[in-house]
Amino acid sequence: MPELSSYAIAVAELLKARGESVAVAESSAGGLISAALVSIEGASKYYVGGTVSYTRGAGQNLLAISDSKLENIRASTEPYALVNAREVKEKLGTTWGLSETGATGPTGNRYGDAAGHACLAVAGPVEKSITVETGDADREANMWVFAAAALSLLEETLKEAE
Repeated sequence: MPELSSYAIAVAELLKARGESVAVAESSAGGLISAALVSIEGASKYYVGGTVSYTRGAGQNLLAISDSKLENIRASTEPYALVNAREVKEKLGTTWGLSETGATGPTGNRYGDAAGHACLAVAGPVEKSITVETGDADREANMWVFAAAALSLLEETLKEAE
């Protein structure tokens, strides 16, 4: 996981120095975001936990998200990613929540998003969301891109909150 390590190290250093914590709700990245974060020595000082929920129903059940919070919000969008980031942060009692939702490929998702589409969000003292479009149908490559982009977004947001 060398490509993700540099992102995870930067995030780990920021979180440990500030005494802050993070929880992750991911989907299309399949656990790579969490794996990168826990691969860094001292992870228990900043990483509390996470979930990989590959379907909207799984996400609602695992994070116990009320229907009212998802009313008129479809999956694989920035608003949906932000709800998940807020919920994982709240449920696990962390300073920060990080969320990813998307379509890895080789085809798009049932909502009309093409393969290589992901929405990422960070919730905490600062909130931020972005959309990533790789234009690539390579499932595994997209998973790595989504994880790297999520960790990069978290690092950027942590720096904004300083």
